[in-house]
Amino acid sequence: MARTERLRVAVVGAGPAGVYAARHLLGVDGGTYVAGRTAPLTDRAVEVDLFERLPTPHGLVRAGVAPDHPEKKLMGQLFDAIARRREFRFFGNVEIGRDVTVEELSEWYDAVVYAVGAASDCALGIPGEDLPGSVAARQFVGWYNGHPDHADLDVDLGSERAVIIGNGNVALDVARRNLSNHLRRVRLRVLCRCSPSVVR
Repeated sequence: MARTERLRVAVVGAGPAGVYAARHLLGVDGGTYVAGRTAPLTDRAVEVDLFERLPTPHGLVRAGVAPDHPEKKLMGQLFDAIARRREFRFFGNVEIGRDVTVEELSEWYDAVVYAVGAASDCALGIPGEDLPGSVAARQFVGWYNGHPDHADLDVDLGSERAVIIGNGNVALDVARRNLSNHLRRVRLRVLCRCSPSVVR
């Protein structure tokens, strides 16, 4: 028999990890896949409050990939599915540690899930990475997607040459963005540790 008191859960971070955590906690689309079958995570009814530092959900899927990626549409659909639930609330523009303390969350909720994502860049440790015109991919993609943390980034797209270090999806998004701005004038170099045939 299910217990009657509700389990109150705070999820901090509304990127993919936070949205998926809320989805599984609420049992949206049948619950969670466990041991070969779909099962609820708990025998208690669950209420989820999702907190996000930015005014909008989706985290790096909104601001960290090119606008035409299909993942953006999928995240929107997942968020919409949980947002329709009475047991769900979204609080945007709330920074934990500034607007609400960790201690307050612990007092107000039975459990707190921290899904805060990748908030900083990794230094490459190579000469020249701090020179003017050198920009981390997260900052560049955030800038062209309108992320408020990168709105004032000074990006010079007037050069005819660009070097991109890496060959993952974000590196290719940056390459496409540079090529779309300068068309055929750009000479683009992609540096990676693998052979060019591995570039996706």
